[in-house]
Amino acid sequence: MTNHSTICALSTAPGTGGVAVIRISGPEAIALADQVFTPHTEGKTLVAQLPYTLNHGEISIGGKALDDVLVAVFHQPHSYTGEDTVEITCHGSIYIQQEILKQLLDKGCTLARAGEFTQRAFLNGKMDLSQAEAVADLIAATSSSAHRLAMNQMRGGFSAELQRLRAQLLDFVSLIELELDFGEEDVEFANRAKLVQSAGDIQAVITQLVRSFSLGNAIKNGIPVVIVGETNAGKSTLLNHLLNEEKAIVSDVHGTTRDTIEDVINIDGIAFRFIDTAGIRNTGDEIESLGIKRTFQKIDQASIVIWMIDTTHFNKEIEYIADKIIPRTKHKQLIIVFNKIDKISPEEQLILEEEFLPHVPAERIYLSAKYKQNTENLERALLQAARLPDKHENEVVISNLRHYEALRHALEAIGRVAAGLQNKLSGDLLAQDIRECMHYLGEITGEITTDEVLGNIFKNFCIGK
Repeated sequence: MTNHSTICALSTAPGTGGVAVIRISGPEAIALADQVFTPHTEGKTLVAQLPYTLNHGEISIGGKALDDVLVAVFHQPHSYTGEDTVEITCHGSIYIQQEILKQLLDKGCTLARAGEFTQRAFLNGKMDLSQAEAVADLIAATSSSAHRLAMNQMRGGFSAELQRLRAQLLDFVSLIELELDFGEEDVEFANRAKLVQSAGDIQAVITQLVRSFSLGNAIKNGIPVVIVGETNAGKSTLLNHLLNEEKAIVSDVHGTTRDTIEDVINIDGIAFRFIDTAGIRNTGDEIESLGIKRTFQKIDQASIVIWMIDTTHFNKEIEYIADKIIPRTKHKQLIIVFNKIDKISPEEQLILEEEFLPHVPAERIYLSAKYKQNTENLERALLQAARLPDKHENEVVISNLRHYEALRHALEAIGRVAAGLQNKLSGDLLAQDIRECMHYLGEITGEITTDEVLGNIFKNFCIGK
């Protein structure tokens, strides 16, 4: 799996900017950089430079200066990839970036694949696989909570927990297999009560990690919030206001929204994934009916449901909508939003507060989406409804589906071990299940992996990382 080529790529975002950084990594990184770089201090080649130094000079094409640049030199193994690495900081002109890369390729560099720098860091032991995946999560983080989650994983919090579990399992299986080696002497090296307790402790830790996935997934991808209600209640107007852009079409014509519209909003460091849906009503329109069907599907998938009601338009449709929404929100956070309060009197609002579905336990917000009145109350209600538990800075929360699946399989395996100990199962069968549990934990960190798995993980990275 080791690659001895020298690779290069643009590591900053593509396009025009103030500066751009081009990264080179591999056994010939410094020598190849020397071929395109001319230092302003005569005789100071990059090969002769001490590591972790910045060098000022220029890159030329055919004897004509292309750009003044700064070049940083890192010697193996003390670099991001664990290889000799050079980073060229140039001006952010697309033309300059392309010309420097072209020269490097002409000198023998290979253009890096997506995620190849991080993949080499993993292969060279600079980080394990779960830490490498956290790099991509850190780049993609759109909220402070997602950033904290990725930083903890990248710094090895999750890896350390897995290493502790694998160490316990290794001690466990060693004792069991030692007994098997001395089976004829009827020697018992392991106290069965302690083994039962150890299996229970490991099972409890893995169970907690598996359960943390729902929280981690919400932090990483945004807490799903669906906006539902009758047609023309103001759902699209509210979404547009929250997004601060005209994302959804707003019209007085009933049934304008016929499909779901989604976007993510950051409120006080928490990402909410809002979903605007087709208005619920009895209709004979086939396309609109399909949109309403999707509305019900989104309610089932959401963690928070905003039921939006037009305070100026109460009719029998409200009862029909209530019968469709209320049963689907029993185990969800429901917020009832009364819209268009600019068109009703305070007395009418008081009647609504006292008489509309008094038995339904839901937060009630009165606002005007059109005039952006009281929408801050909705944001406060959303933060309350999110109910993200306070997590210690170093507490492990998983957010990766691959990790979740591996942990689920590991939990099943250690569950069989615990049951086997209770039922006095033979040591060889216990050892098999223990090793299976270790196998799935090793898949997460990359101690056990395949080229196919690595290719699937790193293809989702950006070029240059």
